[in-house]
Amino acid sequence: MYVDSHCHLNMLDLTPYEGDLQLVLDQARQHGVKYFLCVAVTLNDHPELVTIADRFQNVFISSGLHPNENPGEAFDLSILKKESSHPKVIAIGETGLDYYRSSGEMKWQQDRFALHIDCAKQCQKPLIIHTRAAKEDTIAMMQSEKANEIGGVMHCFTEDWDTAKQALDLNFYISFSGIVTFKNAVELQDVARKVPLERMLIETDCPYLAPIPHRGKPNVPAYVSHVAEFLAKLRGESLDKIAEATTKNFFELFKPSLAQ
Repeated sequence: MYVDSHCHLNMLDLTPYEGDLQLVLDQARQHGVKYFLCVAVTLNDHPELVTIADRFQNVFISSGLHPNENPGEAFDLSILKKESSHPKVIAIGETGLDYYRSSGEMKWQQDRFALHIDCAKQCQKPLIIHTRAAKEDTIAMMQSEKANEIGGVMHCFTEDWDTAKQALDLNFYISFSGIVTFKNAVELQDVARKVPLERMLIETDCPYLAPIPHRGKPNVPAYVSHVAEFLAKLRGESLDKIAEATTKNFFELFKPSLAQ
């Protein structure tokens, strides 16, 4: 059994699935994927994500504002706290720092990241952290804002082992997406060999970043099985071991309730 620990179900093109998300999840189930964390990108996503989570017992959601969304705008912590009170919200994010797609003074991103960390600690829900071209500042803020007090996951990890080690030391898990299957991801594959299995998650980040053999095509939750298969071969471990560990890790970190 697998968990897609980071996907954007509300962003999928459902045209090939007769417009029905149920068929996407049925396809995933046929590939052994049983649980899903549908991650917010903007606060405006919340009503749609709640609708999805209410419809599907095995779909959980987050609340947060991606570092590239609404650049420079003021951020209202009270709205995030209110959204995160929903019982299917099991994480805060995705949040973090992304200097790759933003330019100029980045204090607004840093301030927003700090508010997310504060909210996570107040709500006692783990963080989903996105970092791109900002690894030093991301780790520094995680340290200064004491993100280790709540923990979380470095989603779609693409950085080096030193960054991974610092995140692990701060009580964070490392999540691998389809990027780890790419032929040119040599440094990332080295990280994937070193991360302790008890601190590893897998994800699709769908509809983006489809793994080999589907690279360049729209990604779907079923393809998280390819990430698991690649990691098993890379690490010389059984597929069952990867599946069991990453599923256990998901439940230990996010503590989702399976009650109706």
